Amino acid sequence: MAEAHQAVAFQFTITPEGIDLQLSHQALNQIFLSGVRSWKKRVSRMRNRVIKGVYPASPSSWLFVVIAILATMYMRSDPSMGLIKMIQQTKNNITHYNNDDNFLSQTLLRLLSSRKPLLYSYQTSLPHLPVPPIKDTVSRYLTSARPLLTDPEFERMTKLAGQFEANLGNRLQRYLRLKALWATNYVSDWWEEYIYLRGRGPIMVNSNYYGMDFLYVTPTPVQAARAGNTITALLLYRRKVNREELKPVRVPGTVIPLCAAQCERMFNTTRTPGVETDVLQHWQDSEFVAVYHRGRFFRLWVYLAGRLLSPRELEHQIQRILDDPSPPQPGEEKLGALTAGERVPWFQMRERHFSSGINKRSLDCIERAAFFVTLDDEEQGMRGEDPAGNLDRYAKSLLHGKCYDRWFDKSFSIVIYKNGKSGLNAEHSWADAPTVAHLWEYTLATDAFQLGYTEDGHCKGDVDRSLPPPQRLAWDIPSEAQASSSLVVAQALADDVDCHVFPFRDFGKGRIKKLRVSPDAFIQIGLQLAYFRDRGGFCLTYEASMTRLFREGRTETVRSCSNESSAFVRAVDQCRHLFRLASERHQNLYRMAMTGAGIDRHLFCLYVVSKYLGVDSPFLKEVLSEPWRLSTSQTPVQQMELFDLKNHPDFISLGGGFGPVADDGYGVSYIIVGEDMINFHVSSKHSCSETDSHRFGVQISKALQDIMNLLADPKSQTTSKCQQAQPQSKKQL
Repeated sequence: MAEAHQAVAFQFTITPEGIDLQLSHQALNQIFLSGVRSWKKRVSRMRNRVIKGVYPASPSSWLFVVIAILATMYMRSDPSMGLIKMIQQTKNNITHYNNDDNFLSQTLLRLLSSRKPLLYSYQTSLPHLPVPPIKDTVSRYLTSARPLLTDPEFERMTKLAGQFEANLGNRLQRYLRLKALWATNYVSDWWEEYIYLRGRGPIMVNSNYYGMDFLYVTPTPVQAARAGNTITALLLYRRKVNREELKPVRVPGTVIPLCAAQCERMFNTTRTPGVETDVLQHWQDSEFVAVYHRGRFFRLWVYLAGRLLSPRELEHQIQRILDDPSPPQPGEEKLGALTAGERVPWFQMRERHFSSGINKRSLDCIERAAFFVTLDDEEQGMRGEDPAGNLDRYAKSLLHGKCYDRWFDKSFSIVIYKNGKSGLNAEHSWADAPTVAHLWEYTLATDAFQLGYTEDGHCKGDVDRSLPPPQRLAWDIPSEAQASSSLVVAQALADDVDCHVFPFRDFGKGRIKKLRVSPDAFIQIGLQLAYFRDRGGFCLTYEASMTRLFREGRTETVRSCSNESSAFVRAVDQCRHLFRLASERHQNLYRMAMTGAGIDRHLFCLYVVSKYLGVDSPFLKEVLSEPWRLSTSQTPVQQMELFDLKNHPDFISLGGGFGPVADDGYGVSYIIVGEDMINFHVSSKHSCSETDSHRFGVQISKALQDIMNLLADPKSQTTSKCQQAQPQSKKQL
C-alpha cells in the first residue's frame, strides 16, 4: 500500500567505521535489540493473560483443577467415583475408541472453559515468519523482473543476482537467521523503523491513508449528533480492545487466526518527530479526545466520574464547541500544518517552541488524546448535480484537507462534516489498512444500527446539564513559529494530488466467481490491461498482501506484473487461455506472499544487514531503487458482519484510498462490496503529464468489462495464436 512510497525512497543512514569485527558487532547489536523488544512484548502479554485469564480456561477454573488434584493425591481417592476405571476396562471393546477419546477431550475442554476466545488468545500459537532461502528469493525476483527488462538488462541483472547469491548473500542470510531465532518477527521492527519512522518527507499523502463513510446513506444531517455517535462507537471499540472482547480475526471462511498485535497501539497513540527518526508514543489510557473546529483546539472529556458520557451528552458537548464564537489565537489556526510538512522542521519547531510551558501542555493534550476529531465546516459526499466530482473532492478532503485542519501524527483522526458525512485519516506506521478498516466498519455499523438517532436526527439518551464545557487549549506561539514553511510544502503536495473515486457497478465478485476465477486476480489482471492501454507498456506493480498468519506480521509485496499477466495483456483480443494461466499465477504469488515466501521483505532485511555491516551490494541497491509506478491494495469489508448488506444495500461503504507512490505512477485502492459492486480509488499527480486519474479510471472500467466479455462469451475459443503466445521481454513489446 502506501508503504511502497517509503520503500522506493529508502536510504539507510548508519555508516559504521572500523574493522570487520566492529561492523559485525553493530549488526549483532541491532539483532539483540530486536530480540529485547520482542521479549518485552511477550512478558507484557504474559502478564495480561495472568490478569485477564488464560484461554481456554479462566484462572479460577484451573485453580479448582489444581486443588482437586492435590486433594485427590492427599486422600488417595478416585475423584471420578469409578468412572475412569470403567472407561479403561471397556476402552478396548469400543471399535472407534479414537473418536471416543476425542469426544472425551472436547467434553473436558468445555467443562474447563466457559468463555469464548479473547482477542489475543491465539497470539502465542502463531508461527514465526520464516526466512526464505536466498536461492528461492533471488530466483523469484528474476522471474518477476523478466517482463520489465530488455534482454541485455535481464542478462546483466541475472549476473548481478548470481554474484550476490554466491558471495555476500549467504553472509547476510546468516545474520537474518540469527535474528529470526531471537526476535518474534525478523521483518516487522525494521520495516516500521526504516520504511515509516525514518522517512523525513511529509507523511500526509505520502504515507497516511483515508476511509470514507457510507456511499448512499448519511444517518443524520446533524453534525454534532454524528460526532456524538461516532465518538461513542470508537470508545466502545476501545473498551472491547482493552478487555480483549473482540473476536480474534480469522482468514475469511476459515478458522485460521490472524495476528492481532496491531490493535495494541490503535488508541492513545501519536507519532512524534525526530532528527533522524520519529517515535511512536503510546499511553495506556486517555479520558479525552482532541477536537479542532475553525482554527481552535479543544480538549473534550469523554468520561465523568468513571462513566462514559452518553451519545446525547457528547452531542451536547460538541454543539458547545460549534457554538463557541471565540476566534483562534495567533498561530493556532494553521498549527496542524507542522504535522503535514517535512519531519525535521517540525522537530526543530517542536524543540524550540513546544517543549515547555503552556505550549507543551496544550500539545500534550493533543498527543495524549484517545484520537483526534475535526469538525469540518464543509459539506462532502456523493451529492448535488455533480456526484462523481463531489466524490473526488471528498477523497481529497480526507487525504489532506486544508493541510492544517487535521493532526496527521495521531494514530487516526476522525472528520465530521457540516452535513453529517464522516471519514477518517490514519497514520500508517502503527498498523495497516485492514486493522483500521475493522475499526471503521465497527464504528459505522454501531453508529447506524445500534446507537441510532431520534426522528429529528439527534442522539438518543439524556443530558447531564451540569457537565463542564469543553476546554479551549491555550497557546503562546511566537511570530517566527507562525510563518511555517511546512504549510507551503504541504499545500504544494496537496495541490498536486489528483484523486478519482468511482463505483464499478457493471458486475462484482458474484459474477466473477461463477467463472471460477479469483476476484482479486481478475481485478489485478484488469489493472495490468488498463495500465498497458494507458501508458503503452508494463511497470513494476505493488500489491499489498498481509502476513498476519505469523506473529507480528504486517505486509508483503505481490508483484502483480508477471510473465503470465503480460502475455495475456498482449493477446487479450485473441483468447481466454492465457487469462486462466495469469489468474492461477497471481493466486500463487499471493499465497506465497501470505505464507512468508515473498520477495521484497526478505531483500529489504538483507539490505538492512548489509548497511550495518558496512558493505555494498550492487544487486540489492538496484532492486530497492526500482520505482513502483502502479501501487495497489484491496481493502477488506464486512470483516465483522454486524449487518447484512443484502437487507441494507444502501449502507455500502466506499472504503478508502491513498496517495500515489511514484511521481509518474498511480495509486489504486479497491473494495469488493457485496456481490455486485467494486469501488475504486485512483490517485496520481497533476505534475506528471503522462498520468490522469480520471483517464485511468475509464481504462480500468473498460479493461474489466473486456475481460468479462472475453471469459463469459461461450463462442470465444482458444486460438492457435494464443496457444503459441509466450512471455516476452521488454524488448519484444
